[in-house]
Amino acid sequence: MYDIIIIGGGPAGLTGAIYARRANKSVLVIEKATFGGQITFSPKVENIPGFVSLSGNEFAEKLVEQAMECGADVEMCQVLSVEGNETKKVITDDGEFEGKSVIIATGAKHRLLGLEREEEFIGNGISFCAVCDGAFFKNKDVAVIGGGNSALQEAILLSDLANKVYVIQNLDFLTGEKQLIKQLEEKKNVEIVLNTVVKSLDGNTDLTGINVENTTGETRNISVEGMFIAIGLVPQNDMVKDLISLDERGYIKSDEFCLTDCEGIFVAGDCRNKNIRQVVTACSDGATAALAACDFLDGKN
Repeated sequence: MYDIIIIGGGPAGLTGAIYARRANKSVLVIEKATFGGQITFSPKVENIPGFVSLSGNEFAEKLVEQAMECGADVEMCQVLSVEGNETKKVITDDGEFEGKSVIIATGAKHRLLGLEREEEFIGNGISFCAVCDGAFFKNKDVAVIGGGNSALQEAILLSDLANKVYVIQNLDFLTGEKQLIKQLEEKKNVEIVLNTVVKSLDGNTDLTGINVENTTGETRNISVEGMFIAIGLVPQNDMVKDLISLDERGYIKSDEFCLTDCEGIFVAGDCRNKNIRQVVTACSDGATAALAACDFLDGKN
């Protein structure tokens, strides 16, 4: 039996493992796909303190190495459910694990458009974060998909870097705040394309263009080297939806101490309800959740 089982091997989960091991707790990190999470899609990261620049994969490798060097165990399997009695049972597609506490650090996936080759172009033209990747598209043409606040904020930021920004929205109006819409409409290098959806992508190894269609059936090819998808996130919390409280969007309800309403279960990173989702805030959550779990365990002993 482990002191702490961490579900998710992204920055939040791995930071949690490091802090828990430094407190001399036994730790298991369970990851279903790729250690490092969404950060591994970023070819160049420049907003992590202590690193002028490195790739997301390099950062993930350093985190995994550090967590394992500290003595954390890791398992590659998918968690199916969690049972929350006094002892927590984590049921996976490769067996069951027991722990005295659990940290949920499953993250959130960017909602995709469902296009052929879409995942292939992630990191090769497709991005989800202008703050992270906008500098790669300086003086280039890019598209932002979406019409809500997140999409408008991305487009405004990109308009100061890119040569041309196309904002493509499937509705006949932008759904973001009026102030953001006004800012965007004042940008001379921004073209707002309404009633339009992306139908397919062009490019060999890198994205070179998108093919769009409007509600009248008219098609158009737009040459872009970057496409920023901003149509929402999907939290990965299905395995605990019957155990702890989620908000209306599926994020785990918690406070700044990363506590949930189920004793002994904590949450860290993008899967919890919060305003800012960046790698540094995920790491902060991981440390907070791990220390809260340690306090919980120490109080039971």
